[in-house]
Amino acid sequence: VQLQASGGGLVQPGGSLRLSCAASASIFSINTMGWYRQGPGKQRELVAVITSGGSIYYADSVKGRFTISRDSAKNTVGLQMNSLKPEDTAVYYCNAEATAPVIGTHVYWGQGTQVTVSS
Repeated sequence: VQLQASGGGLVQPGGSLRLSCAASASIFSINTMGWYRQGPGKQRELVAVITSGGSIYYADSVKGRFTISRDSAKNTVGLQMNSLKPEDTAVYYCNAEATAPVIGTHVYWGQGTQVTVSS
């Protein structure tokens, strides 16, 4: 599975950005898709995930501000980020858990996209 993320950039505090991620997965069945982030000097952390059944989990730090969405037919996942704060500055990574015959179930990562929140 190859994941291609896009949509990062520089935004002022209080602003919005939308991240998108497309998965190329012809023989795979994608289970969970999500977003993680790694800020400067910090460990990678979960931001939001959405299952194939539509269940959603958000980190407490982004609840009410971020919205994850998924188009299972197109194997895409989006992250709408509103009311951005400087502490949201990080490299954001797209993530997918996928299953294929013989290969089994594995977790795949995109290349990361930088989000910088600064005035």
